Amino acid sequence: MSLGPGPVLQFADEQGHIHEHQLDTAERVSIGRSPDATIPLLTDGSVSRLHAIVEWVDTHWTVVDDGLSRNGTFVNGERITGRRPLHSGDKIRIGEAVLTFRDATRPAGKTTSVAGEIPTRSSLTDAQLRVLIALCRPYKGGATYATPTTNQQIADELYLSTETVKTHLRALFTKFGLDENPHPNKRARLVERAMLSGVVTDRDL
Repeated sequence: MSLGPGPVLQFADEQGHIHEHQLDTAERVSIGRSPDATIPLLTDGSVSRLHAIVEWVDTHWTVVDDGLSRNGTFVNGERITGRRPLHSGDKIRIGEAVLTFRDATRPAGKTTSVAGEIPTRSSLTDAQLRVLIALCRPYKGGATYATPTTNQQIADELYLSTETVKTHLRALFTKFGLDENPHPNKRARLVERAMLSGVVTDRDL
């Protein structure tokens, strides 16, 4: 249910029910795994106790992650550092949760998106996620000159056939908007988008 025309954070709970938190310029909205958070995300282990804050700064609603979180806060697929002003329609990803900032009193701004609608972790099947993590494994710790795991190496690690690995990768390319990418770059781009968006974190690797 909508609370009115003012700015809100819209998000879905674990049962898929949509909630809206009305924003007030006098309030600092804390988001995290702590039960004391304004918006608590209690069951997601990738969320820090105090993960991020949304507050009114000067003339804009702003999301703040000044090193508060271990796994990062993402706006439209881009990991933020420090503060990021919000525009209506911006999507804030914290762990597996996606919160949409909406403000009917202001026009939507031009958003920066890594890959359009990048999927959430929960939108992948267990098998797709395992293949994706295996593909990203060489990048653990931010390795600079890493290359994605080969299909054969993924197959050996997960006890799958290479054809099954290819099938899962084709599905992942589609979900991450990489169908049209030139073949030589597609696997590296998938790793980049998966890790930049927080679908795969260093802890998974």
